[in-house]
Amino acid sequence: MKSFSPLFDELQRALQVLPGVGPRSAQRMALNLIERTPREAKTLASVLDQALNEIGHCQRCYVLSETDECQICTDAKRDHTRLMVVESPGQLLAFERAGLHDGQYFVLNGLISPLDGVSPDEVRIPQLLGRVREGVDEVILALTSSVEGEATAHYIKSQCPGITLTRLARGIPMGGDIEALDPNTLELALGARERWS
Repeated sequence: MKSFSPLFDELQRALQVLPGVGPRSAQRMALNLIERTPREAKTLASVLDQALNEIGHCQRCYVLSETDECQICTDAKRDHTRLMVVESPGQLLAFERAGLHDGQYFVLNGLISPLDGVSPDEVRIPQLLGRVREGVDEVILALTSSVEGEATAHYIKSQCPGITLTRLARGIPMGGDIEALDPNTLELALGARERWS
């Protein structure tokens, strides 16, 4: 089929880089941006351009930030002795939205994966260890429950003698159907059982 607009085709292909956006979704988005909301599309393009030029990483925790140190790292009200280690900025945002952590963060930007050739240096482990030496009393490992998450947690543990390391509880999620759970999740839930009184 001959294209009616090569530039429109390029816009569709560009939109497909977004997670979960296939050819049809990209086509709908492109049509909507061009035909229905041109003013909003221009705003989107302007904000996207500005974000790409101005957003970098905080030099202490590596979350996305327009400044050398983000608002979380510079907040004197936060507990600077507790450091939560997360895999990605999205995971940090989940904890912030929930308002469950009043300490500091460190974003690894990935997990150690020897099979994929991802070493500790590639996921900022040396930078994390530098942060830990700055007076951190507790490191909370909030990593994905996977082989890579386990490998990363064990490596961090081996590099942090004398530091209190804690992990997020794992097991049956609220509202989870026991019949639908895999054996590993059941094992973790049973192993982490608590006295109920």
